[in-house]
Amino acid sequence: MRPSSLIPPLIASATALALLVGCTPSQKSAEPASPPPPPSAAPSAVPPPLVPAMPLPENAVDNAVAKLDGIAEELMKSSGIPGMSVAVVHGGKTVYAKGFGVKDVRNGDDPANKVDADTVFQLASLSKPLGATVIAHQVGVGAISWDTPIAEKLPWFTLADPAVTKMVTIGDMYSHRSGLPDHAGDLLEDLGYDRRYVLEHLRQLPLDPFRISYAYTNFGVTAGAEAAAVAAGKSWEDLSQDVLYGPLGMTSTTSRFSAYEARTDKAVGHIRTDGSYQPLFVRDAQAESPAGGVSSSANDMTKWLTMMLADGGYNGQQIVDPKALLPAVTPQIVSAPASEPAARSGFYGYGFNVGTTAAARVQLSHSGAFQLGAGTNFLILPSADVAIVALTNGTPAGIPETLTAEFADLVQFGEVREDWRGLYNNAFKDMADPLGVLAGKARPEKPAPAPPTPTLVGTYGNSYWGPATIADANGKLTVALGPRDKLDLTHWDGNVFTFIPTGENAPPGTISKATFDGDRLILEFYDEDKLGTFTKGAR
Repeated sequence: MRPSSLIPPLIASATALALLVGCTPSQKSAEPASPPPPPSAAPSAVPPPLVPAMPLPENAVDNAVAKLDGIAEELMKSSGIPGMSVAVVHGGKTVYAKGFGVKDVRNGDDPANKVDADTVFQLASLSKPLGATVIAHQVGVGAISWDTPIAEKLPWFTLADPAVTKMVTIGDMYSHRSGLPDHAGDLLEDLGYDRRYVLEHLRQLPLDPFRISYAYTNFGVTAGAEAAAVAAGKSWEDLSQDVLYGPLGMTSTTSRFSAYEARTDKAVGHIRTDGSYQPLFVRDAQAESPAGGVSSSANDMTKWLTMMLADGGYNGQQIVDPKALLPAVTPQIVSAPASEPAARSGFYGYGFNVGTTAAARVQLSHSGAFQLGAGTNFLILPSADVAIVALTNGTPAGIPETLTAEFADLVQFGEVREDWRGLYNNAFKDMADPLGVLAGKARPEKPAPAPPTPTLVGTYGNSYWGPATIADANGKLTVALGPRDKLDLTHWDGNVFTFIPTGENAPPGTISKATFDGDRLILEFYDEDKLGTFTKGAR
């Protein structure tokens, strides 16, 4: 997602919205007529913090599960999302697993095109909590700690501030508190640069105050994961398979895009454009695999959720040390500050959103979002021993978040207490808005003439983005950026041209100015952190 405009805390968190709505001031009760009795001398069998504020309704989970078909079918119909897969874990077993819709709209009603609970979806940012459990495993076996400095394992990794470079830890990266700007490095990935290039160039980005600033960073998480992988002496992809997917029997889960691509039973991504969902693009997130490159099925995800509800245990084996896992699922930084005194704040642990529901129950969650065609969410209520996951293959619109939020309401209250569809629709509606000051505007009727073409062609250097090469292709100017993009330049007015950026962070309709100023070329789309000036002849 494009960094500044797409409410990243909400995209990262299924609970962020829930924590900002439905919170009303508590009513004061009348004073008691007589003083309360003294506490019993016998200690409680259950520690007070673990006592729920209110009991669950009778048959809470069973009754909520019974309504999932109707919720899913209504959301599919009203949204137009092509496909969705949903699963619920309770009492140590899967109590619901079902698919809806199709994997690819081009294949129509072919029975083989129907989504089921074994259909593989791209998880997007659900990769982060999965990866956090890989890290927790490594913490549990003593290979690393959450406090291991990144530079200790990746001596080539630096940030803008040498002091922060020395101190920043795996945990800092997994809680988004390094000070890196929101979605740092994502546009480099869109240009086709690999993981190492992106991580090496984070050093050029400005930093916010260390450990007191929250900004969601895919490549920050990726740096933390890379440090853990180096400590293990293997790739992140192999480490994830060896310590998590393999032991849990998650045979349809992988951290490699090539393995997802090779699957026959997979849901392809669909982007919403012109009022419908179409499979126009392919999202390859291999560069940020620890943060967004995992693919899995609902049935596989139930194995991970079962382990999470069992404090790291699965089928009689302790997969992850509970003491190493606990920091990941407890607050490490405020991610969504309360908007008023009576509201509940949202927190981020290590790869998990951590919040408190209106029923005073801890809720763990995370969402995943690819503009090019994935919207995912899971939600865990540990005190109710229940978890749900919803995977979709369309541009994010709050559909999986709505489903899991309604399910959580049904479990806790026996009814849906909020208009979650409306709330999430409003929260997500701006995500697909085109970017650029010229988006939606008409070219001037009488534009000033462009500078002579020979004065514009050439290579313009930039130490962060790499070179931008302007070429004359049979009278048409083009700009080549990074390993992947070669784009047409269209004259707008005078020394201003335009081009249409491509990739995950450029919603349909996005347009960028390319302004020529002597030996300088300023690309608006790449100038958010004031790094978008390219200089002719420079490297």
